[in-house]
Amino acid sequence: MGHDRPVTSASTDSTDSAHPDSAALRELARSYAVATDYHDWQGRPVQVPDATVTRVLGAMGVDTADPAAALAERREQPWRRMLPPSVVTVQGERREVPVHVDHGAPVEVWLELEDGSRHDDVPQTDRWVDPRQVGDRLVGEATFTVPTDLPLGYHTLHARSGATVAAAPLVVTPGWLGLPESLRDTYSWGLAAQLYSVRSRGSWGVGDLADLADLARWSGAELGADFVLVNPLHAAEPTPPMEPSPYLPTSRQFFNPLYLRIELVPEYAALDAAGRAEVDALGQGVHAVLDDADVIDRDTAWAAKLAALRLLADVPRDAARERALQEFVGQQGPALRDFATWSVIAQEHGTDYRAWPERLQDVGSPAVQELAAARRADVDFEMWLQWLLEEQLGRAQDTALAAGMALGTMHDLAVGVHPGGADAWRLRTTYATGIQVGAPPDPFNQIGQNWSQPPWRPQRLAELGYAPLRDLIRAVLRHAGGVRVDHIIGLFRLWWIPEGAPPSAGTYVRYDHEAMIGVLALEAQRAGAVVVGEDLGVVEPSARDYLRSRGILGTSILWFEYDENGRPLVAERWRELCLASVTTHDLPPTAGYLAGEHVRLRDELGLLTRPLAEEAAVDAQERERWLDELRSRGLLVADADVEATVEALHRYLTLTPSRLRCVSLTDAVGDRRTQNQPGTTDEYPNWRVPLSGPDARPLWLEDVLTSSRPRRLARAVTTAPGVVSR
Repeated sequence: MGHDRPVTSASTDSTDSAHPDSAALRELARSYAVATDYHDWQGRPVQVPDATVTRVLGAMGVDTADPAAALAERREQPWRRMLPPSVVTVQGERREVPVHVDHGAPVEVWLELEDGSRHDDVPQTDRWVDPRQVGDRLVGEATFTVPTDLPLGYHTLHARSGATVAAAPLVVTPGWLGLPESLRDTYSWGLAAQLYSVRSRGSWGVGDLADLADLARWSGAELGADFVLVNPLHAAEPTPPMEPSPYLPTSRQFFNPLYLRIELVPEYAALDAAGRAEVDALGQGVHAVLDDADVIDRDTAWAAKLAALRLLADVPRDAARERALQEFVGQQGPALRDFATWSVIAQEHGTDYRAWPERLQDVGSPAVQELAAARRADVDFEMWLQWLLEEQLGRAQDTALAAGMALGTMHDLAVGVHPGGADAWRLRTTYATGIQVGAPPDPFNQIGQNWSQPPWRPQRLAELGYAPLRDLIRAVLRHAGGVRVDHIIGLFRLWWIPEGAPPSAGTYVRYDHEAMIGVLALEAQRAGAVVVGEDLGVVEPSARDYLRSRGILGTSILWFEYDENGRPLVAERWRELCLASVTTHDLPPTAGYLAGEHVRLRDELGLLTRPLAEEAAVDAQERERWLDELRSRGLLVADADVEATVEALHRYLTLTPSRLRCVSLTDAVGDRRTQNQPGTTDEYPNWRVPLSGPDARPLWLEDVLTSSRPRRLARAVTTAPGVVSR
């Protein structure tokens, strides 16, 4: 899951108030896929207050003053359109499309394929549908069938009736994704790393893309790993304070220049002696301040890197590099320029666009265009930074593949963005306002979670043909062999919380998961990538079934795998299509978990809902059940030390049918400290803990590459029965 946003504790007086036309309101809500009741994590039925339903519908742009009238309008909406907002289908499956025209009028339907060619064979289905009076028009419905032999891709459906014409996006998606060819006949494993924490003697206080390349080269060539799963590398604020959580980015489509290795920017080599000395002095200043620090200080590192990058930006580029830059800018289109413009405005007016002067809050306003033109050099600089990231991300992936990895980099896709950030600004109509997403109470977070992120509006996504989703998946997979989708259940339903209400006072809103999973699978297939869905927490079984049916891998964490009787789920019953691991970044490393560090920390931070002694006893019993399971398999002796126990837990993964196995880098080095404690912000240094050894002293990447401990854990996860060698 990976979220550490503060849990809102305020409540509103309107939460318990009833709407004067409650029955109609609830029927209206259901028509927009807004839940009016649900079952909580303990199986108890919950009725959603009318006040919550009203605010959620309002965030969708629905006027609930007269629910009955709004419902009538909702039912008429499809009949007022000639074509649906968009059509997403599965290749080879029959898909019918309703076309609405004046009753009795002829209609012509055709397709424009992604390659520009025209496809006229769109047959009409012989089906009678009673016409409907809509205003002063009698509207009829004709049904057409999308051809089952269309190629995968983004096409356009056209219709014409008399002088009326319409067009709608038509997306043809693969029915099955599964594993790429390189992994079809084997089990594979990889490392999971919080890149910012993996510091080398060459990085400026924060692990960077050069460190990622070195980690991939070593783990691929020497340990036989097939991937390195990294935290989200999404763009953060361009000015301090930089949000430490990689799961609350300002943009998911663009990347964070904090991860650039300055010395690998080609213009660094072209600096004159004085310029080189100035850049080197900036780096030395960071090393002097941060090399011995026990906390990741993004602001200090970024201030120095930004100063160095401004110096490098002034170095003239040769013709070939300038051409490559302009090609990149052209390929990225308006999205890149808008992101860069937001970054420039944010440096003057703050990083929350909602607090900007009103004239700048609309990305398309004349004031924004005038500012972008006046500050063209600054906008160009921000686009140049993204181009440098493109180069270094590509280098890291090329290095991983050259080292023998089947996948290389596996990126992590955060569930959302900052409500005042670049994506929320440039795609403002796509996001709901006055709403934050999170999670209802569950066994691990018993007061619920508020992630402070705005949700996408389902209807607006459909109107855009799911282009925002397509664009960000395409960007993340451009230099990667896989993507982990954080809280992938959010593509099925999201927990919407009205601003100011506690997390428990939200409700579920459903999305067109078939369309969204289809677009995700299409982009992954085109990239030759695997998709792993983080499907932990409160999840409907049908959602996991659907993901499996489309070839999307799930996530299995050993400590969370139990059977229907509450016993450890035996290895043979684990899922085949999943990424299996012992732990996750929302728990302490395994050595810390075995010591009950997570219980102690949650008690210290006031996050437990029952007494410490009771929580600790229950937790110890659950851990002991798993250790008993290992002993019954002959993987663990009675007097095993912590390191042997960690190895045995990972060896257990090889008894499962799970096709991908994941080892946390923190486990590989014996780290014990938690990276993230959900439900907190500054109460604990979330996302700021450097990679450390068993003694809690920070480790350099160079120390990791020469350590014997990772090699022993790599053998544990690859040499037990069940592994097929590559």
